[in-house]
Amino acid sequence: MGLSRVFLLFYSVTLLTANGVLPREGRDGLIVRRMSTDGGRMQWREKRSAGGDRGVHAMDRQRGGVNVSSIRTSSAALTGDSAHSQVRVVWAGHNNSVILILTKLFDFNLGTVTESSLWRSVDFGATYVKINDRVITRTMLSYMYVCPTNKRKVLILSDPDVESSLLISSDEGATFQKYSIDFYIMSFLFHPTKENWILAYSDDQKLYSSVDFGRKWILVHERVTPGRFYWALSGLDKEADLVHIEAQTHAGLMQYVTCQAQKCSEGNRQYPFSSKIDTNSLVVQDEYIFLQLTTAGRTTYFVSFQRGPFKHIQLPKYCLPKDMHIISTDDGQVLAAVQEWNENDTYSLYVSDSPGVYFIRSLPNIRTSRGAAGNLIVDVYKVGGVNGMLIANKKEGHQMRTFVTYNKGQTWSLLPPPTKDASGLDISCTMPSCSLHLHLLMSENPYIPDTVLTKQTAPGLIIARGNVGAELSFTHSGIFITSDAGNTWRQVFEEEHSVWFLDNGGALMAVTQTSVPTQDLWISMDEGRHWDRFSFSSTPLFVDGVLMEQDTQNYIITFFGHFSYLSDWQLVKIDYSPLFRRRCTEGDFQTWQLHNKGEVCVMGQKQVFLKRRPNVQCAVGVNFPRVVSTESCICTLYDFECDYGFERQMSGRCMPAFWHDTHTPVHACSQGHTYLNSTGYRRVHSNNCNEGLKEALSPRLQQCEETPPSGLQLQTSNTLLTANLGTNVTFRVTLQHGDSMSTSLHLDFGDGISVSYSNFSRLGSGIRHVYRTSGIFRVTAHAQNSQGSDLTSLYLHVISPVERITLSVPVVAIKGRKTNLTAVVWPSQPRTAAFYWWFSNNTEPLVTLEGSVSHTFLEEGRHLVVVQVSAGSSVLQDSETITVTDFFRSLLLSFSPNLEEHNPSVAEWRQDVGRVVTATLSQVCAFPEDRLLVSVFPGSPTAAELFILPEKKDSKARADEQLDKMLEVFINALNQNLIQFDLKPDTRITVSVTQLTLAPLVDSSALPSGSAALMLVSLAFVGLAVFFIYKFKRKIPWIHVQTEDTHEKEPEMISAVGPGQNTTHTPYTPRKNTHTPYTPRNNPHNPYTSQKTTHIPFTTRISTRTPFPSCPAAHSQAPAPRTTCDMMEELETQNGGAGGFGERLRSREIPNCTNV
Repeated sequence: MGLSRVFLLFYSVTLLTANGVLPREGRDGLIVRRMSTDGGRMQWREKRSAGGDRGVHAMDRQRGGVNVSSIRTSSAALTGDSAHSQVRVVWAGHNNSVILILTKLFDFNLGTVTESSLWRSVDFGATYVKINDRVITRTMLSYMYVCPTNKRKVLILSDPDVESSLLISSDEGATFQKYSIDFYIMSFLFHPTKENWILAYSDDQKLYSSVDFGRKWILVHERVTPGRFYWALSGLDKEADLVHIEAQTHAGLMQYVTCQAQKCSEGNRQYPFSSKIDTNSLVVQDEYIFLQLTTAGRTTYFVSFQRGPFKHIQLPKYCLPKDMHIISTDDGQVLAAVQEWNENDTYSLYVSDSPGVYFIRSLPNIRTSRGAAGNLIVDVYKVGGVNGMLIANKKEGHQMRTFVTYNKGQTWSLLPPPTKDASGLDISCTMPSCSLHLHLLMSENPYIPDTVLTKQTAPGLIIARGNVGAELSFTHSGIFITSDAGNTWRQVFEEEHSVWFLDNGGALMAVTQTSVPTQDLWISMDEGRHWDRFSFSSTPLFVDGVLMEQDTQNYIITFFGHFSYLSDWQLVKIDYSPLFRRRCTEGDFQTWQLHNKGEVCVMGQKQVFLKRRPNVQCAVGVNFPRVVSTESCICTLYDFECDYGFERQMSGRCMPAFWHDTHTPVHACSQGHTYLNSTGYRRVHSNNCNEGLKEALSPRLQQCEETPPSGLQLQTSNTLLTANLGTNVTFRVTLQHGDSMSTSLHLDFGDGISVSYSNFSRLGSGIRHVYRTSGIFRVTAHAQNSQGSDLTSLYLHVISPVERITLSVPVVAIKGRKTNLTAVVWPSQPRTAAFYWWFSNNTEPLVTLEGSVSHTFLEEGRHLVVVQVSAGSSVLQDSETITVTDFFRSLLLSFSPNLEEHNPSVAEWRQDVGRVVTATLSQVCAFPEDRLLVSVFPGSPTAAELFILPEKKDSKARADEQLDKMLEVFINALNQNLIQFDLKPDTRITVSVTQLTLAPLVDSSALPSGSAALMLVSLAFVGLAVFFIYKFKRKIPWIHVQTEDTHEKEPEMISAVGPGQNTTHTPYTPRKNTHTPYTPRNNPHNPYTSQKTTHIPFTTRISTRTPFPSCPAAHSQAPAPRTTCDMMEELETQNGGAGGFGERLRSREIPNCTNV
């Protein structure tokens, strides 16, 4: 949950900004009800269904001698609107003589308004006229607003399902002009001082502004968080049209943005907080701006005081808050509800210093609840008219009890119970086991008062619903009143009533709860000690609400409700001005001194107030001075709370918390300057005491000493440890302790670049750097002065989006031997990507930070290998299939040069070429295709490798021999250019045996090594072999060598090596054509027999028990050459047909290498 404002019962209104957001009812038909100090908030009241007729409780009210019969009443009915279940009633005009009423029928099945009526009264509600024709008959009206700074101006929204328009009046609703709009307005926000300036929020999260009271609109910003936009405040913001906005960036991050309402293009926007913020965390209230930022599960809160730089909010170190809500900021101090790590259904009350940075806990385990809209309601009530007085409901064990403080939370105590009930009978209740408990609830109906009432113009007078007992109860409650700020209480009603202040607190009016029809109201002129009944209607009325203008000289009240569920809306005008025959004079008042259980020094001063004498029927008025005199008191321990980092002991003394270092200044301190060193106490905010303990407990001025730097912190501006390649990265370096003016800073970015600063004052808003390569970089900050140094570092992952991944694996692997697998990504991601590997049917991946792994396959067959690479927010995948067998034979292939111009270097093309070559080899050599695999390598020139697999049912010895002979068949077919295919109608490709081997793909040895190293080793061995053969060609057995400079000489035959020896054969074919053309026996008219072939010398990578015979066609003295057909017939004779190939072969001793 984001940082937000809670609905605190504060001066009888919800705690919101003075210019308030005007919510619009949702499309699902639910009614949003809120209150506002300015009357501009929409206040819908849904008609209640008729309930049981319980009537007013028949209490014998003691008469106060007030002539209530002089009260004048009149009634009116909104004829024809009986089906309209929703109503909005507002005062309009400078003298409040105009009342506007909008009724509507909302169809919950259709989700829209189907009927609406607009009524107007110009005689304070005595008569009403329906004025639908003035606002265009066919227009369906949905919402009505009155400008809070000029009540002559009225704005009505039409239903967008019928017509999207605004109806604007500047003459108290006498006439309207219609203006079309092209967006659906969800809420309005009026400027606190400029009557024509309005912000409008649409259903697609766009914010619009108008400077002509809604006639023209300009888009301010998109992707704005609902309810997180605020007008500028006079005296704090530089421009009156500045707007504070919480909005989402294109990357999905939330940012705090400010701009002018009519000039909010990207170039005109400012970002006072450079980092991202949490969703629903921006709160702009009075002198304060609050933000929150969550990183790695820990939330940090920030505050800006008087639009200054943002600072970390300092809560006690091990508070570890889960949630935080702002309760009050009106008195130059912040009251906040914080849910600590060990709290579940309760919150703790915290109070701050004046800048709102350092908080201390005032009261734990405060009761909370949720409103109809899901908003948090904290049971803390700030009493109006008495500075420093708060009432709260606290959980103790399994009980909820009510406490009161007179010094802003420094000390708390239970509320004393009344001595008698409403009937005058004694109440048996002894503290502390029994006390008075109050309901601190906000009314969901904006036309019905809250359950607790106070008023700034009526100091000491508190009216509340509650109960007497061991704990708070919501089942049996009555109405209680105190006239001396909670020192003594009396019960005035045994049942729930709604109570209103009249004449700025000079009189009271009460009506039974709205679920019961009534025709009577009660009037008290002596703060609830005596009540007089007055019948305002001849027929009992279900009172749905009471319209009353507070803080004005208007003595008119309008009751609205219904006689039954199907009746028309009834309105009763009550003029109570005859109760006040004249203006009060000095002799009509008496003095009253504020005290706390007899202690007259409250908040460091003695205060004497004036109150009207009981039953004197004179009008107090708005500007009447309430305070007679104030006198400062001597400071005592009672006037001080524990400072930040200190906790109050049982003895009452404030001692350092175990985590707090008293030797280190809390605030930044530079050498040559001074700071205030805490004594463990701080005077309660706005306390006015003098002398006494003030000097002893106040912070002491001390000289700043140069101390070694400590608490060095380094982070990026967005608190992330990742950054995109080529973008600006802003580093923030802060020093918690030490002289920032004399401490130098050296910041090493980890990529060979570093910067230095002579002191921390030069850092500004951060240090920017751009990384040019990807990787993980160790960023190090080093702070140093003459007293010592401090070091901190972070590891930053600089990544670039992964565009491609290619999995390179051998086509064939040997069972039980390690196989190297490589994933190549582009662009390269050194150490910044994670690789996830799946083998065969495994569900759990192998995770690596490198793009290569070695894996051992334990079963023969085809195995699927899948790899994914994750870098930043991108994830790519590739897969390949590996054939696993006990042994095999392979041969490197090359292609005629004309293939190169047609090679697009894509994997699919290579697969198709390999498939065609496989089919051609199978057809020409009459070998089963399912035992042949051809893998075409990436790169140029194009090359491939042929794999010949054994028959599984044959023994190893037999398959070993047959594979060797079959390999010779393929070699002869390739040497005779019999393996050809048509790439295009005019392009024929010839496949032959390559002269030089590529890096081998399969490892049969127990010691695998890297592909690059093996390729170099292979090339080195080839070079040594050529040199060795050239020098000692006549002394090496089984090697037939013929060089180009000895074409005229016949090759010399050298005796063979013994049959038990194992060697590698390198058959050599001279470049001139000496081979007998080969004709497959199944195709005696092969056209290729007439073509001349040129054979390329080749080297095979095989190890056998018996040597291969030399190619007979290469030597004139050799026996008659054997064709491929001859060898095929011989193999078929030995094996009983072509199906007999496949004895198990001995594994080749060939190093493994991954094809890259």
